[in-house]
Amino acid sequence: MAEEHDHTFEEADAGASLTYPLQCSALRKNGFVLLKGRPCKIVDMSTSKTGKHGHAKVNLVGIDIFTGKKYEDMSPSTHNMEVPNVRRTEYTLLDIDDGYLSLMTSDGDTKDDIRKPADPLGAEIEAAFEEGKEIIVTIIQAMDEEACIAWKEAPQS
Repeated sequence: MAEEHDHTFEEADAGASLTYPLQCSALRKNGFVLLKGRPCKIVDMSTSKTGKHGHAKVNLVGIDIFTGKKYEDMSPSTHNMEVPNVRRTEYTLLDIDDGYLSLMTSDGDTKDDIRKPADPLGAEIEAAFEEGKEIIVTIIQAMDEEACIAWKEAPQS
C-alpha cells in the first residue's frame, strides 16, 4: 500500500520560484508585477467598471526595474497576475574593472558579474570610488537578472 505514495520529483533549481501569483485587485502602486514578461514597478493603476455582466478591469502601468521601459497591461480584477520575487542586497565595492563592479559578499567572497550602471549613476559611483571613498552598492535581483540601482558611502567605523 505504501508504494503508491513513493514519488520521485526531479528538481533543477533550488526551489525558489521566480514569481508568485497575486490577485490583480491586491496589487498596489509601488509594488512589483510582471507586465509582458518583464519585472516592473507599478507606477500607476486604475480600475474601470465594465458592463452589467463584465468584470471590473485593472489598468496597470509599470516601469521595467532593469531597463526603465514603460509597460501597460489590463487585467480583470479577479484574475491572478504574476509578481516577481525581488531581492535587494547590499555589497561593498572592491573595484571597477572593464565596465563591471567587483563586489564583496557578506561571506567574504567576490562577485564580479554586475555591470557598472549607465550614467549618471555609474559615473557617480566611479567618481566616489576614485576619491577613495568606501562604497556600498545596492543590487536588485529578479527573474534571474541583477542590476545596481543605488550606492551610498559606507559609514566610517
